[in-house]
Amino acid sequence: MNSPASPLVVKVGGSLFDRVVPLLDLLREAGRPVLIVPGGGKFADLVRRLDVSEDAAHWMAIAGMEQFAWYIASHGIPATAALAQPVEATVLLPYCVLREADPLPHSWDVTSDTIAAWVARELSADLLLLKSVDGIHHHRRLLARVEDPALVADEVDPAFIRFVFDHGLRARVVNGRHDDRVRSALRDEAVVGTLVDPRF
Repeated sequence: MNSPASPLVVKVGGSLFDRVVPLLDLLREAGRPVLIVPGGGKFADLVRRLDVSEDAAHWMAIAGMEQFAWYIASHGIPATAALAQPVEATVLLPYCVLREADPLPHSWDVTSDTIAAWVARELSADLLLLKSVDGIHHHRRLLARVEDPALVADEVDPAFIRFVFDHGLRARVVNGRHDDRVRSALRDEAVVGTLVDPRF
């Protein structure tokens, strides 16, 4: 387990658009170096409604993530197009990074969840997914931990769990609408949510 001072990749889901300001306050308060990966949210939802190829949809959705990144940056958070360890709370502009590396399939099975996992892998960092759900459920029961790499879950994209297992990442899914949970997760404390950690 990494210490609470170690860098962390935090995906801020697009559904938390209305929670950006309080979430940024929590990230600053934690004093931990954090690289924020923006979700696609309403920008990606628009792309889903268009009749375009999977290639076009992939890059349009990532451009949507970039728009959300600039919205986050507008609240006083530095933005970066470089895939590097953060020294403070910083938001990633993902479009150029992904255009250069192009590491993932162009499919709706891959969204900002798996993109955030790829960023965490590249930086050898843990991953915190902040969403508007309490975690990953199976048969309507909240899972404290995912132990099956083949699990299909509605709360994350279809590629996410397999990617985490394949690359030995440590990821946690937490409800970003609860300040206390976000605060605990940033401190690496026990928290209501779901841990996806194939290393143990």
